[in-house]
Amino acid sequence: MTKGKEHRIARIYRVHGRVQGVGFRYFVKRNADALGIRGYVRNEDDGGVLVYAVGDPASIVRLAAAVRTGPQHSEVRTVEEKEAAIQKFNSFHIEP
Repeated sequence: MTKGKEHRIARIYRVHGRVQGVGFRYFVKRNADALGIRGYVRNEDDGGVLVYAVGDPASIVRLAAAVRTGPQHSEVRTVEEKEAAIQKFNSFHIEP
């Protein structure tokens, strides 16, 4: 097996429901950090949350499952997922 840059993919998640004011962004950041995912999470003006994630496919699948569940006081109603172009980030952060 040859060593090289591991395969990475990028996804955008638009999450709707009770996802603002319940620690959702911090929950996503903790999960992303634990999985080695880079990108960002931010609140949207429509009351939803947007997640941009770059990582290996298995980690992205695990993050997607966490996003669909959310933290204890959230209520995730819908999650739109789409492929995205890979952007370079040094870490995962919460955007204001």
